Amino acid sequence: MPINFKTYINRYSNAAPLAVFRMLFGFMMCYGMIRFWYHGWIETLYIQPKFHFSYFGFEWVKPLGPYTYLLFVICGLSAFFVAIGLKYRWAIITFFLSFTYIELMDKTTYLNHYYFISLMAFLMIFLPANAQFSLDNLIQKKRYQNIPQWTIDSVKLLLGIVYFYAGLAKLNSDWLFRAMPLKIWLPSKYDLPIVGDTLMHQTWFQYAMSWSGMLYDLAIPFLLLYKRTRIFAFALVLIFHVFTRVLFPIGMFPFVMIVSTLIFFDASFHENIIGFIKRRFRNITSKVTVETASNYSYAFKKPTVVLIALFFVFQLAFPFRYLLYPNELFWTEEGFRFSWRVMLLEKMGMSTFKIVNANTGDYFYVDNADFLTPFQEKQMSFQPDFILEYAHYLGDHFTAQGHKNVQVFVESYVALNGRLSQPYIDKTVDLYQEKESFKPKHWILPFNDDIKGL
Repeated sequence: MPINFKTYINRYSNAAPLAVFRMLFGFMMCYGMIRFWYHGWIETLYIQPKFHFSYFGFEWVKPLGPYTYLLFVICGLSAFFVAIGLKYRWAIITFFLSFTYIELMDKTTYLNHYYFISLMAFLMIFLPANAQFSLDNLIQKKRYQNIPQWTIDSVKLLLGIVYFYAGLAKLNSDWLFRAMPLKIWLPSKYDLPIVGDTLMHQTWFQYAMSWSGMLYDLAIPFLLLYKRTRIFAFALVLIFHVFTRVLFPIGMFPFVMIVSTLIFFDASFHENIIGFIKRRFRNITSKVTVETASNYSYAFKKPTVVLIALFFVFQLAFPFRYLLYPNELFWTEEGFRFSWRVMLLEKMGMSTFKIVNANTGDYFYVDNADFLTPFQEKQMSFQPDFILEYAHYLGDHFTAQGHKNVQVFVESYVALNGRLSQPYIDKTVDLYQEKESFKPKHWILPFNDDIKGL
C-alpha cells in the first residue's frame, strides 16, 4: 500500500537500533582520537609542519600549536560522552565541531571517511540517539520506547549514499577496463600470506577486484535493506572491509563501516545487545527507577524535518558538481573531494618552483624540503589547489624576506593511473598573480588521454 510523506514522518519505530549505533559510533571515535595521539600523528601532521594547506574559505582554521593536543582531548572526551549517552546533545555538538575543526586544519590529511564522520556527527545532532540506553535516561529518570522511524532511516540513507556514490564513481574506463589503479597497488602486496604470491600479480584477479568492488558498492545498500538478503549482505560487508583493511592503510574506516551497517538489522537484534550489556551492569541500573514513555516527540519537528531533508538534497547533488568543470576530473581534481570517490587515483608528481624578479629576470629555485614535510610535498606535487596555495606562500615568504617584484612559476609533471608523466601546469603563468576560486583553473595543462564514465 502506498505511503505518503506525512504518514511516514509520523511513523514510529523501536529506539534500540539508534541507541546501539550511538554507542558504537562514540566508542569508535573515542578510540580513533586515542589512536591518533598514540601514533604521534598530532605532532607530525599538525605541530611540526611550518605550513599547512587550507580549504578554500576555511583559511582561518589552523592548528593551535601545543593546544592542538587539548583539541584532541576535547574531541575524544565528547565522543566518549556520546557513547555513554551523557549530556548527549552537547556532547555530539562538541564532537562535531572539534572533529570538523581538526579535519579542516590541513587538507593534506583529507580522507573520505573523515568527511563521512563529520557528516554523520552533524546528522546525529538532530537525532534522539539518547532516547534509550543512555546515562541521560538515568539522570532524567525517563526513557523512550520508540522514536520516529525517519531518524533511523536517515542514518541508513547516509550510509547508502556513501556506498552507492562510491559505486557510481567506479563506473569509469580506468577502473573497469584498465583495472587501474589496482593493477599498480595489488602486486606490491606480494608478501601477504597465501594470496600474495598466487593472486595479487594475476591480471584476471586485478580485474575481478575492480568489477566486484564496483558491484559491491552499488548493491550493498539494497541488499542490507532487504531482510532476506541482510545476513548475506553483512557477510559481504565483513569480507570486503576486512580484506581492504589488510590490503590498504585506510585506518579505522573499515571498522566504522562494519559497525555502522548493523543499524540495518531489526530492533530485536539491538535489544539483545542492549540486554547483554545491561546484565553486565545490573548493579548500577537496578538502583535507578526509570519511567518508560511510549513515543519520543520533537519540540521543533517541522523545522528539523525540513533541515534534514535539505541536508540530504545537498548530499545527493554536491558530488555531481564536477559536471560544472570542463576538463578531466581525475586530472584537474576540480570537484573531486567530498564526492565519495574512493581509491580511484594513483598520481605521482614532481613540482619545481622558480622565484623570479619580474624586473631583472634574476631567479632561483626552491627546495620544497625547506618548507614542507615529505608527506605534504607528495600531496602538493599533483594537486592544483595545493600547488597554487604553496606558490602564494612562497611569494609571501620571499617578499617578506626583502625580494622585489616576486613572481612564482612552477614546472610540474604528473603521472596518472599508470600513464607516462606529462606536463601538468603552464610554466609561463605567474601563479603568485592567480587567485583561488571555484572557477576552472586555466593554468592546468590539458590531459592527453580520455577517461570515459561518471
